Amino acid sequence: MVKIVVTAEVRPSEDLNKVVSAISNFFEFKKMDIKKEGIVQILVLESSSLKSLIKLHRVLRSERILDSARKYLLKGTEGNTISFMIHKQAAAVGVLSFVDSDKESPLGAIKFYIEYSDPKAIIDWLAPKTARGVPLWENPIPPDDK
Repeated sequence: MVKIVVTAEVRPSEDLNKVVSAISNFFEFKKMDIKKEGIVQILVLESSSLKSLIKLHRVLRSERILDSARKYLLKGTEGNTISFMIHKQAAAVGVLSFVDSDKESPLGAIKFYIEYSDPKAIIDWLAPKTARGVPLWENPIPPDDK
């Protein structure tokens, strides 16, 4: 079974729709929830299908950042969960930029959490190993019901 949760803070100076649009550049969500924490809104987007990551899959290839992405995905793997963060302002203009902490994205990072029985299969699909920037393999999308 797959569970993908993407969260982002929406600060008072930000437009909620623009933050949703930034995330939508890389992720197709099925469910959206907004929680209030003081003056900040927490946007929570969810999906239960790896197909929701197809845009991310495409962008990793078009931006030619498979090696970097693989490093971040592997580093963020713990048990059955992969977690990573991307720069919110870069995402708003359709550019994928990984960050190590919230501090690297002035308005807060967009946080991805992917829960799946075989995280390595997702990493091998999203960001396969490369030789001189060319993927050594292209795996099909893993099944959602594994």
